[in-house]
Amino acid sequence: MAICLSTAAATVAVAVQAFTLGWTHSIEKVRWEEDWRVDRQAGGGQLVLEAVRVRGHGAGMEPPADAVLRDGVWQWHPRSVHAELRLTRSEHTADYDWCVAGEACLPLSAILPSDGGVTLVRPCRQESDGER
Repeated sequence: MAICLSTAAATVAVAVQAFTLGWTHSIEKVRWEEDWRVDRQAGGGQLVLEAVRVRGHGAGMEPPADAVLRDGVWQWHPRSVHAELRLTRSEHTADYDWCVAGEACLPLSAILPSDGGVTLVRPCRQESDGER
């Protein structure tokens, strides 16, 4: 099973079942992390947002009512389902961090360089992505 990362120029498959995306909010300078997993039962593959952690709050970053504050970090479990993620990547802000349990986090650019636009993140599909 793999996650496909795609820009207009390239696609890369990463063999993972779960991953964490992390970034620093460009205005508030606050760390945000999201834990994602692949659900293959949901119509050929969906991404499930399992947990969110935010080390503060600010413009557009208000935690929901069910969030819990632990050691200065807001945490909640939205469990929302998505066919794909659209990550806007700009040379004017730091890149996303790609983290997999048991491994060091990497900037997303170490896996797939940004083309200055949107990077799609989605479960790979056998017929269209060559997954075996």
